[in-house]
Amino acid sequence: MAGDSKKVQPIIIKRIKKGGHAAHGGAWKIAYADFVTAMMAFFLLMWLLGSTTEGDKKGIEDYFNSPLKIAFFGGTGAGDATSLVKGGGNNLSESVGQVKKGKSETAEQKARKKAIRAAAAAAEAERLRVLKQKVQEVIANDGRLAQYQNQIQLDLTAEGLRIQIVDNQSRPMFDSGDALVKGYMRDILRAIGGVLTEVPNKLTIEGHTDAKPFSAGDRGYSNWELSADRANASRRELMAGGLDGNKVLRVQGLAASMLYERKDPESPLNRRISIIVMNREAEDRVFQSAEAEAVDRTEEESDEKSEQVSLKN
Repeated sequence: MAGDSKKVQPIIIKRIKKGGHAAHGGAWKIAYADFVTAMMAFFLLMWLLGSTTEGDKKGIEDYFNSPLKIAFFGGTGAGDATSLVKGGGNNLSESVGQVKKGKSETAEQKARKKAIRAAAAAAEAERLRVLKQKVQEVIANDGRLAQYQNQIQLDLTAEGLRIQIVDNQSRPMFDSGDALVKGYMRDILRAIGGVLTEVPNKLTIEGHTDAKPFSAGDRGYSNWELSADRANASRRELMAGGLDGNKVLRVQGLAASMLYERKDPESPLNRRISIIVMNREAEDRVFQSAEAEAVDRTEEESDEKSEQVSLKN
């Protein structure tokens, strides 16, 4: 019937009941721990690679590529001397690692540097020898200076080329007890200054006197002051001859502490001016000594300031 077909269909409501997740174990913790361990190992490996030198890396590579070759024929390897922990030699007393049949790189570098220094020293010695000949030629060819050749002595020492102008009883360089340069001495110093301006080496100028004391003794104006004044007067004459003042490294008065004629302390030969054209080794010693003194002085000043601060506190 028509009325029956239009009956309302029953409404069915479907309700889904949600249940909780199924319980599971701690397997994820193990996986996470493995991941963290792997990351730590990775970063440790990267740190080791970053702190390893190229020589050590090459040695490790060579060792794993051909370990028997290094063992029998030698070569750089994992136990090379560049490693922090030495090893790989024939016995515990060796410290050169697996370099069994050849010199280590460090030894070769030292030998190379030594050879370079030796070559530089030889070249400098030759330059100073040529300078010595040139000074001798200048004095011999100058009519004013040729007559004073016996008072000008040149020799090569451990410090460099030493030019000494010694006194003569008949031709003194200075008046007794005075630092005023005599005329002929002025000519000699200016001629030498013109020659020395061509060399790059630093100079030391030394004043020497005989052992005859002043009447005032060492507590007044003595041979120490006189020798220093004469050395400084000689420096001014060298500069008047063309020498660059920046080349003078030291001017010192030595009085009678280094006698030329030890058997005759009052000999005129002990009264002299020494001009030393310093070699590189002598220059380095002076600079190193000055640097050491500067460091010591800085440390002393720092200690004094610390003591003052502690006393205030």
